[in-house]
Amino acid sequence: MTTPGSGTFAPAPGGAPVLRQLLTQAGMEARLMLRNGEQLLIAVVIPVIVLVGAVRGAERVGLSLDGRPIDVLTPGVLALAVMSTAFTSLAIATGFERRYGVLKRLGTAPLSRTTLLGGKVAALLVVEVIQFVVIGGVGLALGWEGPSGVAGVLAVVLTALLGTAAFASLGMLLAGSLRAEATLAVANLVYLLLLAGGAVILPASAYGGLGDLVRWLPSGALGEAMRTACDGALAARDLLVLLLWAGIGSALTARTFQWE
Repeated sequence: MTTPGSGTFAPAPGGAPVLRQLLTQAGMEARLMLRNGEQLLIAVVIPVIVLVGAVRGAERVGLSLDGRPIDVLTPGVLALAVMSTAFTSLAIATGFERRYGVLKRLGTAPLSRTTLLGGKVAALLVVEVIQFVVIGGVGLALGWEGPSGVAGVLAVVLTALLGTAAFASLGMLLAGSLRAEATLAVANLVYLLLLAGGAVILPASAYGGLGDLVRWLPSGALGEAMRTACDGALAARDLLVLLLWAGIGSALTARTFQWE
């Protein structure tokens, strides 16, 4: 008898290596996100509009900032980009995948649930790289000097990873516990509230007595950590807050997420 893999079957039967499955799933998820007009609007267009509008309007409204507006606002918009992709886009896309039974079918496929979730996270990172290139390019065109040296770049990467973990866990929590329509409404509402008052774009000091409070929000912690990172340092307190939110979100998601 000829055993499988000895030439009888071409190609030999069996699942692809886990790494290949992960990369394939990540590529598909990233393409789906970038092809969706609404997701592209949230991920790229809105942050760019916010950056240009905030920089142009900072002096006209007499906004008091510690430094040049472009140097303060660009890191904040980079943080906003992470929040828009890792939370809002992920929550909405996953919510409708759950509604239409996509997650249920993928959960029964040879692709493991761990690999499926890993592919989603990897896709988020791919999209965020594109966001950072676009937003960073616009910032440089407006006079931003970029992160301070290699230390600044590494600090930005670490901050983006922790911010992604925190907001992705919260986005999955939302998508796995609410109906798709409710997820759409709540995700957009939370996004707008954090955009306006979550200290993600403006520093916490701009909120007066509420500054210490908003820094405990994931948006405030991410915004402060990103601004510090672009100066070439690590905001240990804010990174710890992001890690705490990631832990809470992941624990609650593991308990409440429903695949259908």
